[in-house]
Amino acid sequence: MKPLAHMLPDPLPADPMPLAATWLSQAWDEQVQPNPNAMVLATADTTGRPTARVVLCKDIVVNPGYLLFYTNYTSVKGRELEFNPQAAAVFHWDVMERQLRIEGRVVHSPASESDDYFASRPWRSRIGAWASQQSQPVANRHAMIEQLRESARKLGAPDPLDAPDDDEEPDFHVPRPPHWGGMRLWAEAVELWVEGDHRIHDRARWTRSLVPDDNGVLRPGVWHHTRLQP
Repeated sequence: MKPLAHMLPDPLPADPMPLAATWLSQAWDEQVQPNPNAMVLATADTTGRPTARVVLCKDIVVNPGYLLFYTNYTSVKGRELEFNPQAAAVFHWDVMERQLRIEGRVVHSPASESDDYFASRPWRSRIGAWASQQSQPVANRHAMIEQLRESARKLGAPDPLDAPDDDEEPDFHVPRPPHWGGMRLWAEAVELWVEGDHRIHDRARWTRSLVPDDNGVLRPGVWHHTRLQP
C-alpha cells in the first residue's frame, strides 16, 4: 500500500491553491517531464462546441487564486474567451501520480504585467509574436518564414534566422503587440487527484464563488471542499 503521506491531506486544507502551487513547483524542481508546466486548456465557441490545446502555465498565484498563461488574443482560444470567458485547465504529472484540474473565469492580465513578461522573452520569440497571425491559414512554411523576416525588417531587427545564435541581446527594442498578452484563469473549482493502489485514487474538489464588484474586479468567496470517490 502507498503511504498516507503520498495521498491528499486528511483533513483537507481549507484552500487548495497552496497545494496546487506546491505540486507545480515540485514538478519543476524534479523536472518530471520536458515541460512540467504544460496544461491542457479547454474553451468553447459560440455554439458551445469545445476546443482544447496545450499551453504553458507561467504561474499559480495562490492569493487571490488564479493561474497565468500568455497567448495571442486573436487566436482561436483568445476569440472564444472573448465571447465566453470560462475555461478549464488540466495538468497531469504521470511520474508524480498527480493530476490538477482548475475551472473558472478568464480575464486579461494588466498591460504592465504583459509588458514585463514580453520584455523577458528571447528577442526571436518577441518578433515571432508580431509575425504570426495565430490560428490563421498560411500558404506554406516558406510564407510563414517570409512573414517572420518582414516583421524583423519593420522592427529594425536582424534576420532571426541568420543572426548568430548566441545569448547576446541585439541593441533594439521590440514592443509588445497589442494583440498579445497574459490571461488569468481565476479558480472557481479546483480538483486534486492522486493515484492510489487498486485504482482507489484519492480525489477532492473545492469550489467557491467569484463575484465582480462595481469596477469589474473579481471578489472571491470562501472555499468549500469535499472528497470524491475515484
